[in-house]
Amino acid sequence: MNPPLLLVEDMPSLQMVYKAVLQKAGFQVECAGTAEEGLRLFRELDPRVVLLDLMLPDLCGLKLMDQLLAINQDARVIVITANGSINKAVEAMRAGAFEFLVKPFDEARLIGVIENAEIEVRPRAQALPAVEGVSRYHGFIGSSPKMRKVYNKINSISGSMATVFISGESGTGKEVCAQAVHDTSMRARGPFVPLNCGAIPSDLLESEVFGHLKGSFTGAIGDKTGAAGAADGGTLFLDEICEMDLNLQTKLLRFLQTSTIQPVGSVTARKVNVRIICATNRDPYNEVKAGRFREDLFYRLHVVPIHLPPLRERGEDVIEIAASLLQEFALEEGRDFSGLSPEVVQLFRKLAWPGNVRQLLNVLRNVVVLNPGGLVTSTMLPMEILHLSEEDDQDTAPKTWTKTAVAGRELNGLIGHSLAEIERLVIEETIARNDGSVTRAARVLDVSPSTIYRKREAWQN
Repeated sequence: MNPPLLLVEDMPSLQMVYKAVLQKAGFQVECAGTAEEGLRLFRELDPRVVLLDLMLPDLCGLKLMDQLLAINQDARVIVITANGSINKAVEAMRAGAFEFLVKPFDEARLIGVIENAEIEVRPRAQALPAVEGVSRYHGFIGSSPKMRKVYNKINSISGSMATVFISGESGTGKEVCAQAVHDTSMRARGPFVPLNCGAIPSDLLESEVFGHLKGSFTGAIGDKTGAAGAADGGTLFLDEICEMDLNLQTKLLRFLQTSTIQPVGSVTARKVNVRIICATNRDPYNEVKAGRFREDLFYRLHVVPIHLPPLRERGEDVIEIAASLLQEFALEEGRDFSGLSPEVVQLFRKLAWPGNVRQLLNVLRNVVVLNPGGLVTSTMLPMEILHLSEEDDQDTAPKTWTKTAVAGRELNGLIGHSLAEIERLVIEETIARNDGSVTRAARVLDVSPSTIYRKREAWQN
């Protein structure tokens, strides 16, 4: 854990104000009211950043700064001065201060200066993990060249506040990627708030994003803090961004431009400090061309693109992931598995994995729950995986999934399964054969996309 920020301010009222603002932004703060106390806490805590008022009762702030920098020259001291003491601020900058703030200053200025100081002082070796040969990285498993490129890109933007746009097929780990971007950023201490835009009915999505006031619409029985408000000081992750209604896209664009939110039913707006990460399993350029996604919003969001490769393009990662998941699930279920048999390893390597890592996770969970242990053999695998393998052997060309596709040969693969299992199999296969698009799968199955999202969430629990 990073050391707290040290605030040296002799006025208790200002201490409370500064501390409240900084804690809201995700910083840990320790306070001192005198130079003597500040020097003691500095030695104890070894803070990276010090916020120092130049007017202290027992010692000039400039002299205290000299003592602090003599102990640790790598610390960043931000001095606070009154409007009539600009000369002292200039003197402090010449003596080694990182930056100065002139009273009165706003919250954004205070937080911005501290974030810049932390970025500069943070040791790169400590902040960014080595990537070469890595097998695990912030929730990801695998060391294929394509994934190392993803890890390196996440590392390279760790000090940035730019908006990140994640693309990739369903099940490739877009939320894991968003969490990794947050965890390696300067906002790691703030909240990470995910919101699936496709799982929420369009008439409720505005309330979920921006919040609402009690009585603002039927069913609003109390005030609600939306995802954007809850993410204040941290990161808002908008998954399935291309599912967002065009009208709400306009309001999201305004939010990005002004950093203000206005809950449904409210006549006033308020500022929030939020970083946006979004993701989609569609081709965003096609969505823009088709008029389903605003071009101006796309370019506002598409600042740092990260594309997650499908599992079939990650080489031996599939075996690394499978071995790791097998060990993890066996521990959870109290089973004793020794590994994957050679036939299963060979099978996993050749499968196309239309559901990507999520599908592999479900397969291994099924194996662990339904079998006592030992070496995983092909007889332990779910029937749909063996059926998928047969299809890959017979025909590697893309197939078009229709409502009658369960007839004939494919019906044989469903016999022996419960109705609930068949429903899940059909839904997942329909999504896979529609390029991972839940919306298109919902049209084929004649259900609402939110119904599919709810069912998939229930399967994960």
